[in-house]
Amino acid sequence: MEIGSVTRSLRPRMAVGEIFNFAYDTFCSNKVRFALTALGMVIGTASLILVVTIGMTGKQYVLNQIQAIGANLIYAEYVSGGERITNVTADPLTLADMQAAQEDVPGIIAASPVIPLGERIPIGGGKERDIQVLGVYPEYRIVRNLVVLSGRFFDAQDEQAHNKVGVITQKMAEALYGSQEEAIGKVIKLSGLPFTIIGTFRERVDTFGQSEVIDNTMVIPYTVSRYFTDTPTVRQIYFSVADPSMVAPATAQIKSVIQSRHRPESVYNVENLTQLVAVAEKTANALTVVLLLVAAITLLVSGIGIMNIMLATVSARIREIGIRKAIGATNREIRFQFLSEAILISLIGGFVGVIIGLALPFSVRFLTEYRIPISGLSAIVAIVVSSLVGVLFGTVPATRAAKLDPVESLRYE
Repeated sequence: MEIGSVTRSLRPRMAVGEIFNFAYDTFCSNKVRFALTALGMVIGTASLILVVTIGMTGKQYVLNQIQAIGANLIYAEYVSGGERITNVTADPLTLADMQAAQEDVPGIIAASPVIPLGERIPIGGGKERDIQVLGVYPEYRIVRNLVVLSGRFFDAQDEQAHNKVGVITQKMAEALYGSQEEAIGKVIKLSGLPFTIIGTFRERVDTFGQSEVIDNTMVIPYTVSRYFTDTPTVRQIYFSVADPSMVAPATAQIKSVIQSRHRPESVYNVENLTQLVAVAEKTANALTVVLLLVAAITLLVSGIGIMNIMLATVSARIREIGIRKAIGATNREIRFQFLSEAILISLIGGFVGVIIGLALPFSVRFLTEYRIPISGLSAIVAIVVSSLVGVLFGTVPATRAAKLDPVESLRYE
C-alpha cells in the first residue's frame, strides 16, 4: 500500500517532466514551423516594449520642452475690472505688486516686471521695421530661462545706472545685421534715444510667437523703459520659485497678495505651467494607450497563429495521441502536453521579442547622447502577456487533443 502511494505521488511529477521534455523534442524536430509561429509573438512582444519606450520618450520630451520655457515659472497679468462692470478705471499691475509678493510669499528666488513697447526703427534705404521692446529686470533671463548666444545680458549695474543697452533675438540680429556677432556693438535708436546692442538671445524652447517674445524683440533695462511710459503700471510679472513642489502653493499665495492690493472686482490671472504639464502627460498617456492597443492586436494575431498551428499539429499527430492514450496517458496529460507546446512557443517568442525590444533603446543610449527612458516593467508585462497568449490560444487545441477517442485515433491514417 505504501509503495503504491509513493508511486502515485511520484507519477505526476515524472509525468510533468516527461511532458516538458516531449514538448521540447517536438519543438526541436519542427524548428522551422515553430520558429515561424513564434515570429508573430516576437514582433508583438518587441512592439509592446518599443511602444512603451516611444510613449515614455515622447512624454519626457514634451515635459522637458514645457519646463524649458521657464524654470518653475509663475506669471501674473491683469484681465479686467470684473464681470458685468463697465466704465470703470483700469486696475493693472504695478511694480509694487511684485515687490509685495516677493516679501510675503516664501520660495520666490527671482522676479521681473514686463513692459511691452512698440517701436519702429530705420533699416536703411528709407525703410522701417516694427519691433517689440520689452522693459525687464536682469532677472528676466533667469525667470524665462533664456539662452544668451553672443555678448551678454544686461546686469544690475546697467539697471541702476540707466544704461541705454539692450539685447535682441537671434532672428532679429540675423535679419538686420547678417549674423549675431555683427550685431554686437551696433546702435538702435528708440524714439531718438541710442541703444547699444550688447548681446543676442533666444528662448530655450521655440514658442512660435505664442509668448511675449517674438522674432523682432529687443529687451532693455526696466528703468530705461520708464522713459517711454507715463504710468507706473506693468503688463506682466514673472516669478520663479526655488522648487517645483512650491509652484502650486506660491501661485495661490501670489494671487492672494495681488488681489488684496486691488479692488475686489478686478480680475487677475496668476498661472503656472503645471496645468499645461498635466495636459501634456494625459495626452502622452492616451497616445501610449492607443499604441499599446495596436501592439495588443499584433499579439492577438500571433495567438491566433499559434492556435492554428497547434490545431494542425493535433490533426497530424492523432495516431500518436492514440498510442499515448493506449499505454496509459490520461486526458489531463495529453492536454498539458499540447498546452506546454503552445506555452513554449509563446515564451520563446516572448523572450526573443523582449531582447529585441530592449536592445534598440539600449543601443541608442550607448551609441548616442540621447537618454531614452527604458521601462523594465514593460519587459515583465510582455513576458506575462506572451505566456497568457500561449495559455489562452493553446487551450482549444489541447482540449481537442485530450478528447480524442484512443481507439479511433489508433485507426486514423
